[in-house]
Formats: sequence, C-alpha cells, structure tokens
Amino acid sequence: MKNGQIRTPACNQQEQYRQILQSTIYHPDMKKFLFVLITGLSFTCFLYAQTSDDQYKKPLKQLLDEVQTRFDVTIRYPEELVADRWVTYADWRIRPDLEKTLTNILSSQDLTFVREGDKKYKLKKYEYYRWSFEDGKEYAAYLAGLYNDTATWMQRKKELRECMWKALKLKGIPVWPDAEPVISNSRKMDGYVIKNVALEVLPGVYTFGSVYKPVRAGKKSPVILCPNGHWNDGRYRSNHQIRCAMMARMGAVVVSYDLFAWGESMLQFEYKDHRRSLAMTMQVLNTFRFLDYLLEHENTDEGRIAIVGGSGAGSHSMLITALDDRIKVCVPTVMLSCYMFGGCPCESGMPVHLCGSGTNNIELSGMAAPRPQLILSDGKDWTAHVPDFEFPLVQRIYSFYGKSSVVENAHFADEGHDFGPSKRMVLYPFIAKHLQMDINKIKDKDGKIDESGVIVEHAKAMYVIGNKAENLPENALIGFENLVRVFQEYIE
Repeated sequence: MKNGQIRTPACNQQEQYRQILQSTIYHPDMKKFLFVLITGLSFTCFLYAQTSDDQYKKPLKQLLDEVQTRFDVTIRYPEELVADRWVTYADWRIRPDLEKTLTNILSSQDLTFVREGDKKYKLKKYEYYRWSFEDGKEYAAYLAGLYNDTATWMQRKKELRECMWKALKLKGIPVWPDAEPVISNSRKMDGYVIKNVALEVLPGVYTFGSVYKPVRAGKKSPVILCPNGHWNDGRYRSNHQIRCAMMARMGAVVVSYDLFAWGESMLQFEYKDHRRSLAMTMQVLNTFRFLDYLLEHENTDEGRIAIVGGSGAGSHSMLITALDDRIKVCVPTVMLSCYMFGGCPCESGMPVHLCGSGTNNIELSGMAAPRPQLILSDGKDWTAHVPDFEFPLVQRIYSFYGKSSVVENAHFADEGHDFGPSKRMVLYPFIAKHLQMDINKIKDKDGKIDESGVIVEHAKAMYVIGNKAENLPENALIGFENLVRVFQEYIE
C-alpha cells in the first residue's frame, strides 16, 4: 500500500510490465509505444484503485458480474439498461444478503429487480408506481390516522379533490367545442341497439366509442360509463362487448370508449403518446365529454350514473368517481391496492397521488363514499390482499356515514387479472340493484344470467371513422405536439 491506496492486481501487473519492458526495449519508436502503454496501464490502475477521492466508482456491469460470482446467481438484463452506468461507493453497497445488495446497488441507478427462479434475477427500470406490500401497508395505516370521523374525512376529501383537479391541469369540467357528434353504423341486436359515436373533446381532438341502448326504454335510462382497460383489443375485446350489451339489455344507456391513443384515437396519435402523462388528463376529459353528451342527447337519468372499469380503467373509475359527485355507483375491478398506484402514465402520470402530502388508491376509492361501490379483486395480482387489508380501510370511511353496507368486495382468490365471467356475474346484480334496473331481462327460463344472446362483433363494425386517417373530420389535428398546443390554448 502506498499513499493510502490499495494495490490491485492490475497495478501489480502494470509494474511487472514496466520493469520487463524497460530493461529489454531500446528502440526510440518502441519507447514512444511503451510510454502510451504504460500510461494507459497507470490510468487503469488509478481507475480501479478505489478510494473516497473517486467515490469508489465502478462500472455497473462490472459490479453486477462481481455480484453474480460472489453470490453464485444469474442476473439477466438488456445491455442498454446497464451501458455507460457507474456506481459510486460500489463495494460499500455490498451486504451478506443478495437482495439487500441488489437494492443498494440498483437504487442508485433508478433500477430494480425481480426474482425469476432459483438463483435467477432480472433487472428492470425503477417503478415509482409499484411499492412493496409492506411499504404500502405502512403508508395506508399512516393515512388512515389522519381522520377518524365524518368531519375530518370530509376535510381530507375536500383537500384531495381540489388538489387533484390542479394536478390534472384542469380547473373543472371545461366548456366543450360547439360541434355535432359524428355517428355511424347503427345496428339492432337482441334487446339492444348500438351506434358508433365520435365527440370533439378539444378543438380538433376526438374521442371514439360505441353507445349501447335498450331496444325499449319507456322512461329515462341510467347511464353506465365503460372505459376499456389495458387488455388486448381494448373496447373491441369480446368480454368488454358482452358486459356493455348485457347492461344495455337490463335498461341502461352504456358507452364503451377508447383509451387515449388506443383504438381509433391512434388515427390522430401514436401508441407512444398513450404513455405520456397528459394521457391521464385526456382520459378524464374524454369521460366527461361522453357523460355530458349522453345526459344532453339521450333519454337518460342524471340521478343514475355509474362507471365500471377494469385494470387501467379500474384506476380511471376510481379517479372519475373521486372527482365528480354525479357518479352514483362505481365498480373498480382488479385495481384497488395499497401499493400499486397504476403502472401506466394514464393512471399515475399526473401527480394526483402526491396530493394532500401524499395519498393512495384506498383514499381515492374511499372518496366514493357514501355512494354504492363494488370492489372486484383476485388472488393473482396486486389486489390479492384486498379482503384482509384494503377493503376494511375503505369500509371504515363508509362507516363514517353509516353506509358500510353499500360498499362490497367480491374476491376471486383463484383467478387473475381479468374481467371474466365470474366477475361479471357479480357485477350485474349489483349494478341492477343500485341503478334500479330489471335483472330478469338477462336471465334465462331457469332464472340464471345468460350472456349467450350477445353478438360479439368484429372491430370494424365498431369503428366510427374507420382505420384510415383520411376519413377523420376536416379539422382533426394530427400529432401529440399539436395536442399540447391546443390543450394549452383551450384549457390552461
């Protein structure tokens, strides 16, 4: 050791090269070569002789190789994820426990890891929206301690709602462009009719959907908003069509509509735009645009409005219900969690969850109180703990109003992240009860709910415009940069 530096194998080898080569090579050109070589080796020695002066730096890739050797594990990652990354105080981050070591190393890089099997791990980008259950549980308990009765909860709710509107860059529901809806391809089915509708949300920006109505509606019908989740095929998905049609057969006016930059929205924007933070705000605007349209142009009852959504649309359903008291019934499906905030920017891209010095989806769900709410959960995703942890906390908020009985949880321990038949069989009676609809209209002669009368359509039948951008209205804008411009002019 010299001057407080530890001599590494690279330093020892460099010194041996220096002694051998200087004693055997005398040609002037070779001496120039030697100078460059020895200088490079000296730099290598300096680089890897870790001290506090250089923050004990190591390349991330090298450090991961050393971790794999030390713990006898395999760590998988794409090269671009680790390229050109350095870890400061590298060896100081190592602990006897592998996973603590990985956490210490990767947290400095905004990376994290998942276990793939015995001694097998995979690296991925840090997920701000997904905590550990233990962290989420602790945080939820802290939030629950902020209120203990109706008065303190109402103050908390008021604070959250006001902040959420600002977090979305909205001042409330805007005045819509004075434009006629685009309607196409009306067709009659067994007990319901469908038409495709496009609405202008901002000047030149459209939202697309299909409206399902009962064939015979003698009085005003309830409204059910059905945003699609992140499953393949979006609103064209078979189980999404079935759900909308069945609720229309019971007597509701149901609208199924695209996520922003999904489906026909991709005539104006690219899929990558769906993963921008403004997508969260646009989906809020799309929902309110369809709701206002149905209340104004259809024979609907403003006192009977529900929103039903699964996965990302489950997050959206909780948010919309938290923002707007016009929503009377909410059914968030496979999304309520104390530690999962929504994995897409359209769920968590705007700082809604930072409101009130921090909130979570339990509080967003609780903001529905005392309105009826059905929480659907399963055993194979982040809703696995709902019956034992999240649901009791939501129910506690309802208890402040004396309305614990109107919030329910149906848990499917052996099922996964879907909106499958068993979940729909629980949905229909709940929605019929709280929107005063006739569930007998969807039962067979044996008294069982029967979905067989629903025709699952091809996506083309559900297009408002089509799959070619040239069929868009003349004023339709193209490109996310134009959306930002119009948003700033019209909203901000």
